[in-house]
Amino acid sequence: MKLFPIRAALLCAVAIAPLVPVAAHAQVTDPNALEPQYVEEEALPAEEEAAPPADDYAEPADNGTIIVTATKREQTLKDVPVAVSVASGAAIERTQVRDIKDLQLLVPSLRVSQQQSSTATNFIIRGFGNGANNPGIEPSVGVFVDGVYRSRAAAQISDLPDVSRVEVLRGPQSTLFGKNASAGVISIITREPQFKFHGALEASYGEFDQRVVKGYVTGPLGETVAASISAGFNQRDGYITNPGNSEKTNERNRWFVRGQLKYAPSDQLAVRLIADYDKIDEDCCAVVNLRRSAATSAIEYLGGHVNDPAMPFADVAWSNFGSSNNIENWGLSGQVDYSVGPLKVTSITAWRESKTRTNQDSDFTSADLIGANAADVGIDTFTQELRVSAGFMDIFNAMIGGYFFSENVSYQNALTYGSSMRGYADLLSGGGVTNLETGLFGSNTGRFFAPGQGIFDDWKMKNTAWSVFGNVDLKVKPGVTVTLGGNYTRDAKDVTSNTVSTDLFSSLNLATYGATALRPLQFFPPFLNYPNAVEDGRTRDGKFTWTARIAFDLGAHVKSYVSYATGFKASSSNLSRDSRPLGADYSALSAAGLLLPNLTTGSRYAGPESAKVWELGFKGDWGAVSANLTFFKQTIAGFQSNTFTGTGFALANAGQQSTFGIEFDGQVKPYADLTLSLSVVYLDPEYDSFPGSPLGDLSGTRPAGIPALSATWGAQWSHKFANGDRLTLRGDFHYESPVQVIEGLPGFIQRDASGTVISYAPAFAAAQPFRREVQDLTASLTYGLANGLELSVWGRNLTNNRYILTVFDSVAQPGSISGYTNQPRTWGGTVRFKW
Repeated sequence: MKLFPIRAALLCAVAIAPLVPVAAHAQVTDPNALEPQYVEEEALPAEEEAAPPADDYAEPADNGTIIVTATKREQTLKDVPVAVSVASGAAIERTQVRDIKDLQLLVPSLRVSQQQSSTATNFIIRGFGNGANNPGIEPSVGVFVDGVYRSRAAAQISDLPDVSRVEVLRGPQSTLFGKNASAGVISIITREPQFKFHGALEASYGEFDQRVVKGYVTGPLGETVAASISAGFNQRDGYITNPGNSEKTNERNRWFVRGQLKYAPSDQLAVRLIADYDKIDEDCCAVVNLRRSAATSAIEYLGGHVNDPAMPFADVAWSNFGSSNNIENWGLSGQVDYSVGPLKVTSITAWRESKTRTNQDSDFTSADLIGANAADVGIDTFTQELRVSAGFMDIFNAMIGGYFFSENVSYQNALTYGSSMRGYADLLSGGGVTNLETGLFGSNTGRFFAPGQGIFDDWKMKNTAWSVFGNVDLKVKPGVTVTLGGNYTRDAKDVTSNTVSTDLFSSLNLATYGATALRPLQFFPPFLNYPNAVEDGRTRDGKFTWTARIAFDLGAHVKSYVSYATGFKASSSNLSRDSRPLGADYSALSAAGLLLPNLTTGSRYAGPESAKVWELGFKGDWGAVSANLTFFKQTIAGFQSNTFTGTGFALANAGQQSTFGIEFDGQVKPYADLTLSLSVVYLDPEYDSFPGSPLGDLSGTRPAGIPALSATWGAQWSHKFANGDRLTLRGDFHYESPVQVIEGLPGFIQRDASGTVISYAPAFAAAQPFRREVQDLTASLTYGLANGLELSVWGRNLTNNRYILTVFDSVAQPGSISGYTNQPRTWGGTVRFKW
């Protein structure tokens, strides 16, 4: 093999620098230049593009046509009959998208929330989606990076390294993507190593002392081997002040490195190896008080503080210690593509590991009520996909494949009382806690709510799944193609708990002492572990999902399709102190002598989700004008709901949730330098059936947090001067119509002394004032020199639109409400060099 030592040395030298990727680029030749130049792909923030490729991403053809692999085979962009939005590498660069959370500004159908910690990310597409800080709950939206499934958003994607594009597939995608894609798929496609040496380096500085350095370099190591490496760091001071410890929170401190090798000895064989590592070490995420109660006065009597609820956007949040997030992710993957005649065999093998250690002051006050909420999560994942595809003259295309998934999850959590908890409990009970202790033990010796008492979780979960799938496209006549696809998935989970409560007060049968009024203070009752003689800790799910579609031409410029698809998400396990045996098992547990003091019923897991969707889509391309229109009716039966109740989470299946929606994407180029775009989504969701919610029967009501209208307007003016320099001005405005952020607050449910519900109305009334309307303006101005140097200034949320992301019952503070706020306006500048 002939080596290129100079370029190999340059690759190795850059590997030790803190570099990371920039926008994708394609080679063009400038006749006035001495050497080939590299320019960005000019793309809009939410163009319709194909679904995520399972192997390598497709490059634009020489004539400008974009080749994509929506159904895991190559097609042109306008021919792909799927509902999918894409954020290109160029759009991500221009709008300063830093991580996957920011993508919702470019794709109106997508909502991303990251609240309790740096790992607690929840994805919602078309109003469907779940996921939480509970590691037993997998998301309904599957996340893939270069065809490799990331089962938890905790396996975060730092700064979207060396991205070609990010694709958001809307609606159930289980036929080709298997389990946990019942609401949709987010696929990140990175650039493969190239056999032409080039790269990019950029540095940014912005508000709150933000410093971002990232870079990317690629080139040949020989005639048949190419390599690339990207790396970078992202640091920023927190924008929320914590007077409790005189520090800042909601900061950024993360870095990553990613390397790739490509071996291509012939047109028939290609091997791609990827290794990545990233780390987060930051203080996040602040909670503000939105409504006071008598509990707030008790906290202040003890010397604690909360923010002024009348000023939630003053960016002040009290706690007596910072919330730490220490996260490490690493992975290895290998992809092999081998072609023999009309057959193509693809294999993707991946190993991933994620380690998360967090601690949070979960009372969200400066009083020492909660001493620690320390979690340690480990996730080890192995995946293997193998598929064979064949095609004949674009008349017949078929694919068959198999997929294997194996994952081990370990989760430990220590939730303990702090030094102020005993005094706080006495204030809330009017001295009742001290009176009870004195009556039981003859003196008040601090046995109840002692510092360090609490509940200690230790969970293990083994998850194994496999699936077989196939897909056939048949052109029955010119302009008409029929598609049929199917997938059978089998999922098995085995859960073991070893949870111990050391909370003496919560172990008492208060009825024996005539003190039932103190029951709301029994936060950590004894926990019934499983497997046991009644509960086996196992779930076994299987489902056949399928897709049927007919696509047809409506002339030279318009194509249409009608499709029906089903989706599947496996059972989710409640790996937390809130896990409770089913009510149906109570008698058997009693007969087996397994009942514990204050044991209540609930759920250990939520059963599987089943989704279905009807779609009618139109795609038009008239050169300077293009548009895409989709009508859909989507339903998920058994939707997995995870609701915070003030002291824990209730995991349950909704009977059925449905949404009717309309999606529009369009762009127009009035002249060569100007591109205008518009993406609009209308959603009309409903709980068709949800009788068992924590808020009572929600059947027939509208789910909260889903705006009726979301839209993104984009404009880009890019002018190339005679000397080769280019000036680019870009702006994007994202809007979401007003929406109530949560249906109700369970802590306000009116109950009698025995705990029986009297009325749910106060819970709905308490949530009513909290509504959100989003008006987010992002803009950038870039001057690029012909030699590859670029200078940019940019701003995000330029109107400083502040709003409440979500609200919840304040932890252990009856009648009080807390919530998360969005990020304020930020601005900065970037220097970038491409060669």
